[in-house]
Formats: sequence, structure tokens, C-alpha cells
Amino acid sequence: MAFDRPLLRRTAGLSFWRLLGTGRGRSMGLSADLRRWALFAVWEGEPALEEFLARSPVAARWGEEAEESWHVRLAPLGSRGRWGGRDPFAADAFAAPVRKPGDGPVAVLTRASIRPSRLVAFYRSIPDVDRRLRREDGCLASIGVGEWPLARQATFSLWDGDAAIARFAYRAEAHRAVIGRVRSEGWYAEELFARFTPYASRGTWDGHDPLRARRTE
Repeated sequence: MAFDRPLLRRTAGLSFWRLLGTGRGRSMGLSADLRRWALFAVWEGEPALEEFLARSPVAARWGEEAEESWHVRLAPLGSRGRWGGRDPFAADAFAAPVRKPGDGPVAVLTRASIRPSRLVAFYRSIPDVDRRLRREDGCLASIGVGEWPLARQATFSLWDGDAAIARFAYRAEAHRAVIGRVRSEGWYAEELFARFTPYASRGTWDGHDPLRARRTE
């Protein structure tokens, strides 16, 4: 990952990117999976992405060296907050497929910089949320990711629709309790919440493409 950073900085059309380590749970947690990593990237348009996939040695390693890889294209539906002091989706995004509320799968990214004084409280709250997420029928897949160990964490998840996200966000007691404490106790120095339409994918994630079944229904 460290060697990829100079290459990504020189990539044309790449307006925002983060290389991310991953955890072993479905949400943010202390355990790390040292064999799995992620690249989150925002592109100026499809041509820039296609050029990267065709020519970049970073992209080539996904197929040549990886035991497994999964790639998804996301069109922003909405976001709030900042990542490293900026909104990655402030610029006009390229055209996304027309989507009505409740129509098809949704991807969610939640990301936060956790205040040092709130790290213990944060990580004590994770197991209950993680257990509920594992039981959530509408969650197609989820993984905890992070820029730095412990303090800059995120969760990327795929859901079968808006209703499933709402059930988890507002009806799951463990999740509601954590969100209440985040607000009342000021756990985060910075945070970002974003939703996307996943409109294309390839490869496998834990042996299958979590979006394939949804596309064929």
C-alpha cells in the first residue's frame, strides 16, 4: 500500500482517494485482516477510471497478485460531512442511472476521526453493533476499513434497499444507543456519511458477488 501512494498521486482524473486497511468484523473494530485492503476512489469521469484499470500497475495487481478481488462502481446519492477537511463529492459527478427511492441496492460509507479521549468508549460499543449487523437480513455485505489504526475508521456496507438501512439505523437498539452517545459525548472530530447506487461490479467478495443476486431478481 505504501508503494502505491506515489502512483495514485500521479493518476490523471483521480480527484480523491484513500488506501484502506480492513478489519475482521462487519463493522469498525480492533482486529485487522493483514491480507485484505481496499481502495476508495472518486473519479472525474468514466474515461479516467477506464484508463486507470487498463494501464495502472495498481489496478493490475488486483488481477495478477490477489487471491480474490471485488470492484464496484458507485454513483453518489447524497452525503454529509467531511473527509480530511473536504467533501469528496462536492464536484459534479458523472451521470448515474436513474434511481427512485426504494429502488434497488444501496451502498453506504460511514467514516469518522475518533477523538483520542473517546477511543475506549467507541471500541467498547462496537461488539453489540457488529453482532446486530451480522443478523440484519437486509445487509448484503459489510466490512470495517480504516486509514490509521484505531483513530480513523469507517464501514462500507451494501443493503438491499433504503428500507433495510432505515431499519438498522433507527430500530436497532444497539446502533441507536451508539449514535446517541456519539452526538451527546462528541466522539468524532470529523465524520462523513454517504450513500451510493452500485451500478456495476465484478469479481468476488468472500467467494461471491453480493450484488449479483440482486441484479438477476
